[in-house]
Amino acid sequence: MDKPLFNIPHQTYSMLSQSERYLLEFIHEHMDEIADMSIVTLSEQANVSTATIVRLMKKMGYNGYTSFKYRLKQDKQMLDTNDSLGDIDVDIKQVIKKNEEEVLRTIQLQSIGQMEDVVQKIYNAKRIYIFSRGFSEMIAKEMMIKLQALDKICETHEDPNIIRVKSRKVTKDDIAIFVSLNGETVELVEACQNLNIRQVTTITLTTKIDSSLSHLSDMTLLGYKTEHSLFPEYEVRSRLSLNVIARILLDSYVIRTRK
Repeated sequence: MDKPLFNIPHQTYSMLSQSERYLLEFIHEHMDEIADMSIVTLSEQANVSTATIVRLMKKMGYNGYTSFKYRLKQDKQMLDTNDSLGDIDVDIKQVIKKNEEEVLRTIQLQSIGQMEDVVQKIYNAKRIYIFSRGFSEMIAKEMMIKLQALDKICETHEDPNIIRVKSRKVTKDDIAIFVSLNGETVELVEACQNLNIRQVTTITLTTKIDSSLSHLSDMTLLGYKTEHSLFPEYEVRSRLSLNVIARILLDSYVIRTRK
């Protein structure tokens, strides 16, 4: 099956109820467990009604909860079938599996239609601004270099003050891309609000669907992030899923613009 798990257009997402958005976030964070949950169990665990679950499934493009759960089970089997790491140390194997899961889950979350829309926005943009902070800056810089190599006028900004100032000067002919793991960085959220006022198209790469940036942005490309971190005392969580999205996006751009 090639239907992405969260193929929800921005317009549809903006019309979801608060409980439906909460349920979507709960599903995103518990996909492995939900594959084996009944609708009643999910209702109890997420503290929402079964009617809310069914409504959300319909809006996501599934016939109902059963078809959605079947898709999750198919994906889980795909993740578990090959034990090609049998001879590797157990702890190292878990690390490899964690990264494999983030990559595969992220790919499954992508919508071809939405990716096409983002590619078109980039193609039509006079100038592209990429805003990021922390470890996400490396992804933003790689995106900028590749877009510049493709003859697009592109700049990236990481300084909070410059981000705020620039977001007040972007025009409607431009687009802004945000790279943010959790979508809650204060200066990025403020910049997106400024851009909305100026009617500038905004695109966010993130792993949190129910975040401030996701709510504010015209388009959100969602990645999958596991909760476990080997550096819990520091904010250095893996941006692997955001790297995957950025690569898919830019490769798609090259394919569509060089035909």
